[in-house]
Amino acid sequence: VALLRKFISDRGKIRSRRITGVTVQEQRELSKAIKNAREMALLPYATSGR
Repeated sequence: VALLRKFISDRGKIRSRRITGVTVQEQRELSKAIKNAREMALLPYATSGR
């Protein structure tokens, strides 16, 4: 979970490849892992900041 937190913003959105510097395949795997962690309530869903 600590590793996945490096790839999400402070608002909980997944950071782009341009910012993180990962490959296309790694980005796909990251997004799947982050979405799974969100479903297991280990990571937050994106917030609107309200």
